[in-house]
Amino acid sequence: MAAERQALRELVAGLVPFDDREAADRDDVLAWIDSGAEVYRRVPPDVPPKHLVTYFLPYDERTDRVLLVEHRKAGRLLPPGGHVEPDEHPWVTVAREAGEELQAAAHPHPWWPGGRPLFVTVTQTVGPHVHTDCTLWFPIALDADRPITPDPGEFAGWDWYPRAEAMTWPAERTDPHLPRFLTKFTRTAPGEWAPHGDR
Repeated sequence: MAAERQALRELVAGLVPFDDREAADRDDVLAWIDSGAEVYRRVPPDVPPKHLVTYFLPYDERTDRVLLVEHRKAGRLLPPGGHVEPDEHPWVTVAREAGEELQAAAHPHPWWPGGRPLFVTVTQTVGPHVHTDCTLWFPIALDADRPITPDPGEFAGWDWYPRAEAMTWPAERTDPHLPRFLTKFTRTAPGEWAPHGDR
């Protein structure tokens, strides 16, 4: 197994599932990596039809709000994110996409340090080019004194939304896994987290 693929496998294998769905999705992604299949998107928008992407969710614990963008193509309020380039470490993707999409510098959130993903999902996309996204989710912090300038070509709007409100949104408004991610992330606060099977 190539070094990059092995590093990706170790990153995914290191995730502690939040629930049965995440356990199944983690196993799916590990089997996909082990199969030797292409994991990076080579030709936009959907070649190969299953590929690796990232979401990164800025969270401000002072206001208990998350930054979500109104994605023009998906027509939903989503975390920022992007496709992992061939042989690119997913955290490098997060840092690159934060610069490109928000004109901002991404930092691992203090509740989840180290630039590691917190959550993994396998999802069929909506729209004219249906494909499967294997998504690694990263909570991040942004520089408080640096303005955010989302890319107007990709996003029709953006805002900081109360975390508790976003956790109640229907799947038609956002990514269907967002409430589960936010629940898991909330439990990374000091003294809160209990892994799947230990609650």
